[in-house]
Amino acid sequence: MRLVGPSGEQVGIVPLAKALELAQEYDLDLVEVAANARPPVCKLMDYGKFKYESAMKAREARKNQAHTVIKEMKLRPKIDPHDYDTKKGHVVRFLKQGDKVKITIMFRGREQSRPELGYRLLQRLAEDVADLGFVESNPKQDGRNMIMVLGPHKKKTEAMAEARQAQEARKADAKANPGKSQNVAETDDVDAEAPAEAPAEA
Repeated sequence: MRLVGPSGEQVGIVPLAKALELAQEYDLDLVEVAANARPPVCKLMDYGKFKYESAMKAREARKNQAHTVIKEMKLRPKIDPHDYDTKKGHVVRFLKQGDKVKITIMFRGREQSRPELGYRLLQRLAEDVADLGFVESNPKQDGRNMIMVLGPHKKKTEAMAEARQAQEARKADAKANPGKSQNVAETDDVDAEAPAEAPAEA
């Protein structure tokens, strides 16, 4: 077999008995790493530590894996301006998180004869969030509904990394200034309660 040492150095081709002897000498395990090679390749290593490190790497990879999520936001053609701003706020948040957003305009009764109202509303929303997302699927009628899909400019992985950085920055700031917000509030209270100075007499 071809033997690789504990630090990755090439020991060379050695018989099995010699490899087992070296493993015992180093107090390590003899692990076959390439069974199909000719001759097979084995390595001297701490197999328990190797398995633990492999599991940690796999866990980290899963944590950083991005899952594309499609969020849905439903609107009415004659939506109130305040409701529109609220719904737009949700769309902005979803796009910032790197998620796609399916916008559904629901038509009821006579509204179905005015599809242009829904189309204009979707166009307006797309323009309002153009800096965060783009129209991935153009508005199309689907029975009583009109649907449009917005895609984020930012990839999910980038959005996740930015969110983690912001969270770490907030934690570091809170640790560095534990009573900052409280102290500011107390200072403001003192200033508010302090009597105004009397004007100087001429």
